[in-house]
Amino acid sequence: MINSDFPVLQDASNDGQGDTVSLSMSVSELDDSGEGKGKKKRGRPGKQGAASKKARRSPVDKGGRRPNGVAHQNGEGTDPSTLFEVVKQGKSAMQSVIDDWIEAYKQDRDLALLDLINFFIHCSGCKGTVRIEMFRNMQNAEIIRKMTEEFDEDSGDYPLTMAGPQWKKFRYNFCEFIMVLIRQCQYSIIYDEYMMDTVISLLTGLSDSQVRAFRHTSTLAAMKLMTALVNVALNLSINQDNTQRQYEAERNKVAGKRANEKLELLLEKRKELQENQDEIENMMNSIFKGIFVHRYRDAIAEIRAICIEEIGVWMKLYSDAFLNDSYLKYVGWTLHDRQGEVRLKCLKALQTLQTLRELFPKLELFTNRFKPLLCFLRFLFYDSFFHLSHLSTSLNLSHLSCFFPSSSGSEDALSNDDCENVYHLVYSAHRPVAVAAGEFLHRKLFSRHDPQAEEALAKRRGRNSPNGNLIRMLVLFFLESELHEHAAYLVDSLWDSSQELLKDWDCMVELLLEDPVQGEEVLGDRHENALIELMVCTIRQAAEAHPPVGRGTGKRVLTAKEKKTQIDDKNRLTEHLIVALPMLLSKYQADSEKVANLLQVPLYFDLEVYSSGRMEKHLDALLKQIRVVVEKHAEMEVLEACSKTYSILCSEEYTIMNRVDIARSQLIDELMDRFAHSVEDLLQEGDEADDDDIYNVLSTLKKLTAFHNAHDLTKWDLFKNCYRLLKMGIEQGSMPEQIAVQALQCSHYSILWQLVKITEGCPSKDDLVALRRVVKSFLAVCQQCLSNVNTPVKEQAFMLLCDLLMIFSHQLVTGGREALQPLVFNPDSTLQNELLNFVLDHVFIDQDDENQSMEGDEEDEANKIEALHKRRNLLAAFCKLIIYDIVDMPAAADIFKQYMKYYNDYGDIIKETLSKARHMDKIQCAKTLILSLQQLFNELIQDQGPNLDRTSSHVSGIKELARRFALTFGLDQIKTREAVATLHKDGIEFAFKVPNPKGPEYPPPNLAFLEVLCEFSSKLLRQDKKTVHSYLEKFMTEYMMERREDVWLPLIAYRNSLLTGGDDDRLSVTTGASSTSKASTVRSKRGRPPQHKRRPEEESVEGSWVMRNDTLQTPGALHTPQLTSTVLRENPRQAVDHIPDQDSSEPGSEPDYMHNPQIQMSWLDQQKMEEVNRKERGGMNYMKSRSGGVRQQVRGLMEDDAEPIFEDVMMSSRGQLEDMNEEFEDTMVIDLPASRNRRERAELRPDFFDSTAIMEDDAGFGMQMF
Repeated sequence: MINSDFPVLQDASNDGQGDTVSLSMSVSELDDSGEGKGKKKRGRPGKQGAASKKARRSPVDKGGRRPNGVAHQNGEGTDPSTLFEVVKQGKSAMQSVIDDWIEAYKQDRDLALLDLINFFIHCSGCKGTVRIEMFRNMQNAEIIRKMTEEFDEDSGDYPLTMAGPQWKKFRYNFCEFIMVLIRQCQYSIIYDEYMMDTVISLLTGLSDSQVRAFRHTSTLAAMKLMTALVNVALNLSINQDNTQRQYEAERNKVAGKRANEKLELLLEKRKELQENQDEIENMMNSIFKGIFVHRYRDAIAEIRAICIEEIGVWMKLYSDAFLNDSYLKYVGWTLHDRQGEVRLKCLKALQTLQTLRELFPKLELFTNRFKPLLCFLRFLFYDSFFHLSHLSTSLNLSHLSCFFPSSSGSEDALSNDDCENVYHLVYSAHRPVAVAAGEFLHRKLFSRHDPQAEEALAKRRGRNSPNGNLIRMLVLFFLESELHEHAAYLVDSLWDSSQELLKDWDCMVELLLEDPVQGEEVLGDRHENALIELMVCTIRQAAEAHPPVGRGTGKRVLTAKEKKTQIDDKNRLTEHLIVALPMLLSKYQADSEKVANLLQVPLYFDLEVYSSGRMEKHLDALLKQIRVVVEKHAEMEVLEACSKTYSILCSEEYTIMNRVDIARSQLIDELMDRFAHSVEDLLQEGDEADDDDIYNVLSTLKKLTAFHNAHDLTKWDLFKNCYRLLKMGIEQGSMPEQIAVQALQCSHYSILWQLVKITEGCPSKDDLVALRRVVKSFLAVCQQCLSNVNTPVKEQAFMLLCDLLMIFSHQLVTGGREALQPLVFNPDSTLQNELLNFVLDHVFIDQDDENQSMEGDEEDEANKIEALHKRRNLLAAFCKLIIYDIVDMPAAADIFKQYMKYYNDYGDIIKETLSKARHMDKIQCAKTLILSLQQLFNELIQDQGPNLDRTSSHVSGIKELARRFALTFGLDQIKTREAVATLHKDGIEFAFKVPNPKGPEYPPPNLAFLEVLCEFSSKLLRQDKKTVHSYLEKFMTEYMMERREDVWLPLIAYRNSLLTGGDDDRLSVTTGASSTSKASTVRSKRGRPPQHKRRPEEESVEGSWVMRNDTLQTPGALHTPQLTSTVLRENPRQAVDHIPDQDSSEPGSEPDYMHNPQIQMSWLDQQKMEEVNRKERGGMNYMKSRSGGVRQQVRGLMEDDAEPIFEDVMMSSRGQLEDMNEEFEDTMVIDLPASRNRRERAELRPDFFDSTAIMEDDAGFGMQMF
């Protein structure tokens, strides 16, 4: 029960009395609605029917409310005192809360309505309260404007958006409060033309507010209010129908039995119900036209979803009034909404409606209009902003036909084209969608077979294969879908609904092995390929029991039941296919595609069955067929499948290992003998070698390379013959490219297996020397192959070089492997340049150039994608060398400068490389970025000459690239401070390093580069801008400072970018003292922390500036700095007096540290200390030249200027920076209007159903490279 201090509710301290209150309300409401014969008692103003009753004592009489309408707070502060608190806590029954409010409304309707108004205001998160004088004297718009100013702008949260179980329950209680309020008031109060008018008017005004919290809360309240009114209208309609039937029945009686008084009562009751119905309809029209019509296209998706969800409820509850085209059109239009959440609400509403067959006629026109859109449901499923984990339960596509009702039933409502749009969803990457589409496919295609025909077919075949026709139909569907590489997705989509069909491996094998009976269609070659591929996919799905790659977030933990099913399926497929697999390989041994798929089947066997089931003869048959396949085929796909099968069968955990190892060794011995003889023949014949000799070497080398990938063949010493082939190809230049490629790959595998042996054991010095000699010779061969005329050879050599340099880099000795130091190789500058040139020549090329390099062959789309994928791999291989510090970082300048031109192809790789390089060395990365811009500028100078058109697209492209580079520095200027300063230093030196040959009065040729450098000025701290500006002035003459011609505009623009925001800083860059401006003085006096307290973050930042070993050379002689501490803030003259003598400094003290010539400072600190010394010398000389009072005045001015400041912007702590970032983020998400001393903000509400309003976001890089 509610506490007695609740302002508008009746004192309910007595439990029995509280129970009586609820019951008495219902009776009183009913009495009000039916009192008097024929007299309408509808609670009009001044005619309250319950006034004659003895009302209970209200809180108003007890002083529970203040005169201004503000709720009285009790002394303890724990019990709820407002409607908002009551609903928020949810401890009282909503029925009782509403009953007490109704009693208070009967006592004083203004005060009760005031409580209801404040309830909506507080539910919106507003801290303000509407007072009684405001309610009586102000319009709704004025009240809303006043409440807008009471919002707490520090947070954008409000009750409906807050997280946690309490606020989730609050939303439920809020909706229930409105529904119960209307239900309890439906007999009299809602017809008094005061309560409902006030509430609807308030909600309409709030829903049109610029404040999101007001708009969201009022829309939810209005929609729930509308739903409650729909229930009332429905009840009135039912009562009208009942009254009409009673009237007709009474009137049809004979005259002697007819009761005229009853007829009059029924007529008056019908009239009263009709009037009530009209009033309810007027209320609903006001809400619909005043709120729904505007909010169903609100800027906030959640508000739009609320509207669509509720209109679906109205259509279901009161279909006679709402289920027509006038209302259905809003659902149809919203199907185009760009947010998946809103579209799902539409589909849920339609699904609820179209499962009721009695509503089909009303939906037929809508269905015909929007059927193409509903069939094309994939637009919902690929929405990146909508999670589909619950789709299988909320929108079952297997019952999609219910979306398309027709008068003749739903079976034929969908055409073949409509169904095909759903069929394709079985290949969706979202598994719940694909499974639902698989259920739909199963219902439409695989559940309509003829059992008698299947039984007859099974008898004719002599085997139990009732699924024969269905499997043929599945194969046909797979072929017609033209997505052959996605067989695993198709199987996974059908797995839950068609397991009986997909696990019928006996039938699949029979269709492949047995000859067709008379009258049965023969499987063609394409059908056999598709059937084998589907069968392998079903075997994998059964053995692994998880979706294929790309479906799901990873392998989930199987339940005990699923684990048992997996084991049973694996045993069953093993027992059957162990026998059938050799026969299948024997039949299709000449077909490479079929064999490659069939050789994947042993990977999913339970290999213990070979020994436990005494099936060694089937193992021998399998090994025999694999050997035949190796001898017949030279395709790498088939050979790699054979190698992998041997590797699985040779696992040490199985007892069949020895038998398989013997067969494998015999096969390798035979291949090695053949390879050795063919190599000798080829080397002897040289240029005279015929095609047979080349084929023998190539085919054997392919097989050995495929096996060397998965098997250790080092005892056969393949490297020797491969190296001989490569050396002959380099010396004579006549080696076929395929042999060179395979020899390179095979040599690479040989080196890796030797490294594995060394790392796993205790290598001797001789072993290390031997391997180093092998690696060195192979790297030299690969480097020579980079100049080969054949592109495949060069690409193979490049990839192997990058891989070996990564493997044998300095990281090889990490993890306690210091003994492997002799194997570490560092590429010299020549090799680095060759690798870089290869990337520039073979990666950063246009598509047209590539087509020409392909000797005019026309490439289709698949070949273009494959070529792009190959180029991306080449670029990624080189970028890994950069970020792992194997290749010098300046080499990345040629990569970074291609960022804009090749953004679509390699933008993600280049951006990731830039990010990794910055984490490795911020300063060196910044120098590399400015170097890339300098290279582009030099190229532009060479093309266009020294007189650049600064408005040209080429210059704009360089500036845009600089802007993109500047954005990568982020918001934390403290972390990137020194890197940005170094970037500006290098840019200034580049702009002025080449003088104009015409004379000093002409601008330097590279002066226009300063305009590019302006893009990085915003990344400088304000105090650093002065330092950079001082450095810029060292290169400028007085003549340059006075020039204002167009050719000097880059210098003027750059100077202005450095001067902006630098003069009003808190901290003087040159002296460490405060600025003389008033604003700076005021800021410096706020919140000064104790001088001796310095945060560790500040000390670490300062230390990084002083301790960095930077060997940058700057023009002019730098004086030894005298003081670098930012803690001591005194007058410069006094600071000099406090400096101890250098000779008297103790070892390790600050003076000893600062005067140690071996310790070098960063460039920015050197510039600042030079400026400090200059200012100090100037101040000392000036003071010596003055005397008397003037000297005292100057000293006073200098002391004022050197007022101690303890807020150091340059050394801001990390916590302060995070606070700044959080404040910035909050200002981006808060959707509240500005306070009255700030400019009003208007919220844009775009048309979300206009295709032009849907913008694409291309700023993200989701692909990870490394």
